[in-house]
Amino acid sequence: MAKTRRRSNSRKSDSQPLIHQDGIVVQEFDALRELPIALDADVRREIADGLNSILADTSILASLYKKTHWLVRGATFYQLHLLMDKHAGEQLGLIDEVGERIQTLGAIAVGDPRHAAELTTIPRPPDGAEEVPAMLSRLLEAHETIIGKARELAGRADELEDHATNDLLASALLPTNELQVWFVAEHLVETPLVRA
Repeated sequence: MAKTRRRSNSRKSDSQPLIHQDGIVVQEFDALRELPIALDADVRREIADGLNSILADTSILASLYKKTHWLVRGATFYQLHLLMDKHAGEQLGLIDEVGERIQTLGAIAVGDPRHAAELTTIPRPPDGAEEVPAMLSRLLEAHETIIGKARELAGRADELEDHATNDLLASALLPTNELQVWFVAEHLVETPLVRA
């Protein structure tokens, strides 16, 4: 018959999380890690800087969509409430893709909303609720800013043979933003609901 071994109580197990820890910064925001992806450091830095600008603006746009989702009113409340939430979710997906591309380039992606607010070029809206057409117009203006930056950076990435960044911008970020522009813009067309 096998004997059962008892654990010694000399080492006490503790499942308490180790909270309130401080650590050192292992990579500064503006520093670039060396990664063997066959792109020169200057190219990776330029592209990462451009992507971080788009990332900051996209983070703000996603937040604007959530704000609009909460604050829409009127006859089309339900449709806009759902559309704004859908668009916010799609922007969050783009945020993840852009952030991961920045990391792949060896840079640090803007991850804190306070940092994004410092870097964004999208104007801050009023803290309160605006009329629905003003909120929708604000979304369209933010999209236009992002689309302009994305087109420019996609062209530059192509010149620098950063095909992965070009593909991300041309195949994901631009089509998503353009489609969202169409969906939002159609809500600003003055069309009678009942009589032609």
